[in-house]
Amino acid sequence: MATSNAKLTKEEFRKQKDLEAARKAGTAPAEIDELTGKDINPHIPQYMSTIPWYLDTGKRTLAHQRLRKTEKVEEKWYQRGAKKGKAATKYRKGACENCGAMTHKAKDCVERPRKKGAKYTGKDIMPDEVIEEIEFTYDGKRDQWNGYDPNEYMKQVKEWELIDKERQKRKEKELEEKMKNGLIDDIKGNDSDSDEDKYAEASDMPGQKVDTKTRTTVRNLRIREDTAKYLRNLDPNSAFYDPKTRSMRDNPNKDKNPEELDYAGDNYLRYSAEARKVSELQSFAFKAAEQGSDINIIANPTQGELLFKEVSEKKLKLKDDSQQKILEKYGGASHLNIPSKEILYAQTENYVEYSRTGRVIKGQEKAKVKSKYEEEVYINNHTSVWGSYWENGKWGYKCCHSFIKNSYCTGSAGIEAKNNSIIDVSKEKPRKSLLEEHLSNQKQEKRKRKLED
Repeated sequence: MATSNAKLTKEEFRKQKDLEAARKAGTAPAEIDELTGKDINPHIPQYMSTIPWYLDTGKRTLAHQRLRKTEKVEEKWYQRGAKKGKAATKYRKGACENCGAMTHKAKDCVERPRKKGAKYTGKDIMPDEVIEEIEFTYDGKRDQWNGYDPNEYMKQVKEWELIDKERQKRKEKELEEKMKNGLIDDIKGNDSDSDEDKYAEASDMPGQKVDTKTRTTVRNLRIREDTAKYLRNLDPNSAFYDPKTRSMRDNPNKDKNPEELDYAGDNYLRYSAEARKVSELQSFAFKAAEQGSDINIIANPTQGELLFKEVSEKKLKLKDDSQQKILEKYGGASHLNIPSKEILYAQTENYVEYSRTGRVIKGQEKAKVKSKYEEEVYINNHTSVWGSYWENGKWGYKCCHSFIKNSYCTGSAGIEAKNNSIIDVSKEKPRKSLLEEHLSNQKQEKRKRKLED
């Protein structure tokens, strides 16, 4: 059995393999565990019998495969900031040059650096600190709460209790003053307002006269006996469920009549029955509260409904009056009484498929937005977009081969003008450099001189 990673010679390795084969065959005695004294089964695989390097003691054993019993060590903690007796009256050799303590050096001193240290003045020598040598386990070294005293937290708890008692006393005094002034009839009836945790019915909302600083503790939770929204239809292509807001706006079962379903989506609940009316009344109360009107639809719902009805009737009347005045001034009332296009043309191109009950099965679907940018919009008389033409590392318009962005389109005339303006470089004579022109001028001058001579 292998115990270490020491390299063996070929002869030693061959002998070891022969011995293992003999032990498996039963012709050689089994290996004995040096710690327990029991025989080691030769058929145990090598990856189980090999001892890891951090547990290898050089002995043949299978103890590393057994559950090790670890002794619980009570880990102590050093006394933070504790001093050892009284301070010395005279500076001692080898002590801290700054404060005079023997337990640390000047570079480790946490006292304020003095202008003249205790080594030179011999005054105000600090006592020695208590130093304890504690051996921590592997987990103890990495325990962030090691040395924490739970009794320290009780001081914080007592402080909070005192603050809470003082707060209650102040509230009692305020209630007594309100009772004397006649603002409150009974103190007992106002017990619910003294609690800091409010329920959803008492939270601040438009149309309610509640303090805006109240804290709500009710979450948007469903009753556990109810079926979850995402379990209504397990088809992944059905209505989308938002886990963050716990909302499913569309109907999960579109093939069924929503009036016969227990749940037909949040939008169906929001826009069916009197839900829309309640939301309109709520927004009306909110706007009225902003303008200074005293409306409370929870305490007095009848007053809120009457005011909302009165205001809506006034709005309709004003709208009709303004429309009538415009028609009387400019005319054109006959153009308003036009039947719908389906009645005029008696047909439509919109495909709609109905069920036997008359409900829409297919058709009248919402159009999908292709892009957030406008499509098929051309500027400056162009018939193609910028970037539809490419030449010589430049982008341009395909309709006129123009490389200038936002330029006016010249059409086929611009393409012809561009082609005609292209000069054939192969037919042109190569231009001479300045040196070549200078040498040619010198040759011409020499020829003129020769001719003159």
